[in-house]
Amino acid sequence: MQAYQGCHEPFVRYCSALAYGKMDAQDLVQDVLLSAFQRFEKIEKKDELLHYLVRAARYRAISVWRVQRRNADICEKQVARLKERGATAEMLVDARIVYDALHKLPSAQREALILFEISGLSMAEIAEIQSCSEGSVKTSVSRGRAKVRSLLDGRARSSGAEVLNAMKTLLL
Repeated sequence: MQAYQGCHEPFVRYCSALAYGKMDAQDLVQDVLLSAFQRFEKIEKKDELLHYLVRAARYRAISVWRVQRRNADICEKQVARLKERGATAEMLVDARIVYDALHKLPSAQREALILFEISGLSMAEIAEIQSCSEGSVKTSVSRGRAKVRSLLDGRARSSGAEVLNAMKTLLL
């Protein structure tokens, strides 16, 4: 901590400028500091800690940007595929809204809802995949539907079920 005190202000400012508009600066700072703390004994020139932190932040940011760019490319390919299959602009907007709502669900609920509504699996199949009871899957699907419905709250032009059914057809 003593070695870091003199580095704090310039390091945080550097991360804020580096991350501006592309990622959360606090996440970058915390990731790099955690990594530096875990590797502190291996840092040879402790008096050059700021240099180490800046390099680590730059490499971490580049890594995050690569993943974001790859994810953006994947999303663009998915949109192109959906357009080829007849999706309208309104359907794509609604789908984006529904998928954003789905991603706000707890992972087990999201997975159960996607497997049931979009993939068309039975409750028993989902229970086997998730290693739980059918009742638990039914509860997850029901709660997931309710949460998506409340998150949509009039944002999509169609109901969540209509958009999911349209997406199911387009994804076949």
